[in-house]
Amino acid sequence: METTLSYVIVTPYTIAKSRTGGVVARLLSQTDLDLVGAQMIAPDENFVREYAASLRSQEKRNLSSAGELLASYVERNMAPSGGQRHRFLLLIFQGKNACRKLSDVCGAIYPENHQHVEVESLSGETLRDTYADLIFDTDNPEKVIYFEPAILTPRRQLLADENLALFARYFKDVKNIVSNTYPDSSRIEQTLVILKPDNWNFASSRPGAVIDMFSRTGLRIVGIKVFYFSLAQALDFYGPVEAVLKEKLSPVFEQKAKEVLKREFQLQEGSVNELSEAIGRQCAAEQFCRIVEFMSGRRPLTCPSCETNEPGPVKCMIIIYEGEDAVKKIRDVLGPTDPLKAPGGTVRREFGSNVMVNTAHASDSTESYEREKDIVKVDENTLISIVEEYLQKR
Repeated sequence: METTLSYVIVTPYTIAKSRTGGVVARLLSQTDLDLVGAQMIAPDENFVREYAASLRSQEKRNLSSAGELLASYVERNMAPSGGQRHRFLLLIFQGKNACRKLSDVCGAIYPENHQHVEVESLSGETLRDTYADLIFDTDNPEKVIYFEPAILTPRRQLLADENLALFARYFKDVKNIVSNTYPDSSRIEQTLVILKPDNWNFASSRPGAVIDMFSRTGLRIVGIKVFYFSLAQALDFYGPVEAVLKEKLSPVFEQKAKEVLKREFQLQEGSVNELSEAIGRQCAAEQFCRIVEFMSGRRPLTCPSCETNEPGPVKCMIIIYEGEDAVKKIRDVLGPTDPLKAPGGTVRREFGSNVMVNTAHASDSTESYEREKDIVKVDENTLISIVEEYLQKR
């Protein structure tokens, strides 16, 4: 069975209700698919019109029984209104039989017996069971009076490929950070979060759970992407940490080395001090190398120079949050660097293991954000290039 791409759109309503984390958690944990792309998009009227037409055509070709219902929803809820575009989250998954697996997790639009559904009979087996609403008129069982699908995903690979081609045409040059309007924009901050590689070691709901915890800040996600640090980027990003490690850890390692040297060897005091200082510096440098290797998947001293600027093998996710006091709000939910010292209810206390494997990074100031966003190139997103490469092979 060939490897294919398919997509899930998290609707503007689902995003506004801070359900994004729950949706992502289910998609990641209930399939064996690889999340290869993510982008927050605020579409224009032209895209909405063409996407809706695509959904209608599916019903006309007997490829979907809900084409008109979905098309009408897209036109009403995803097109700009009041001069404001509305965000949706586009997720691209890769794997064997990607379309069917995503469709199974997302669930059907219509329940098996949509004319009469008791509340007690509802379940949360699929994403639409949990987050979607489809209400029919009791006097006219064929008339829908309220519809919110929560997510959109194709049920057949042919449709997935057609829609991916549509996305490639419209979103090739769109900005990775969506714009919003505020009554007083001077109070608005942006901050950067990285979901670290320890979240992606195996199929898990953890990335979604972390996003869900950050959602209680009330901040907006305005940018998101799957990202692989190169060694050069990791060295640059964590460069300021190197001096801190040397300052804080060198004396600790130095003292431990001094105790061992005095206990095991007959050395003069001057020699003990000289050796312990060298060991302290080397151990602190080793800790920095471990952090860089953890984030990039490449070890600084052994990585070939020709691979220094190539994306590494370990996955991260970059998320840009926006709103008032964004830096502080995210840091409060994240918790201190050491998970063992973090208070209950924080991300690092919940999911972190140690000061390095601590689930997530967040900018500690607006100045840090400006520096960090340039290193990880938040304005760039590889999602469409992944789609284009896939379509060229079809």
